[in-house]
Amino acid sequence: NEAVGRTTSISGGIVLDEAGAVVPEQSRIAVDLTTLQSDNAMRDRYIQRMTLQTPQFPTAEFQVLSATGLPVPLPTSGTTAFTLIGDLTVHGVTRPTTWDATATFDDGDVMGSASTTVLLTDFGMEPPRAGPVLSIEDAVRRAGAGGRIDDVFPAVLTGLLVRRRESGVHVVAAV
Repeated sequence: NEAVGRTTSISGGIVLDEAGAVVPEQSRIAVDLTTLQSDNAMRDRYIQRMTLQTPQFPTAEFQVLSATGLPVPLPTSGTTAFTLIGDLTVHGVTRPTTWDATATFDDGDVMGSASTTVLLTDFGMEPPRAGPVLSIEDAVRRAGAGGRIDDVFPAVLTGLLVRRRESGVHVVAAV
């Protein structure tokens, strides 16, 4: 069985300047990890308490530093794939990460998603090994030759609604 934790508690934004470059000091996305839910409340409590330790580390933050492959000017329609590069902070540890992103443009609005895979141990967390957690989504498919299949933590950011403004592009809602 595959367990997927989901939340709509996402805040922040990605701001582009007039030339289409990311404005890093204004481009940060935060996810409230205390609101992650799967199809099993007991597993959710275990992951939040034992792995993520959400009482001490309630949020994950991604500071976007650049977006490579994003067309300039931004299209008014269609879909494009690009890469987000930045610093991901989880469990009080910050690591550089690269996210594969896709955006769909429709008359001034942008819907997008981005995903990356990181190791729990890179962020100072112990992979769950017992109880209600048997594995983590995508672990088998993403595991390398080292066989650390329960050390993989896919992070996925989806459903960002973006509106263009004269001063740049801003995320206005996360769904």
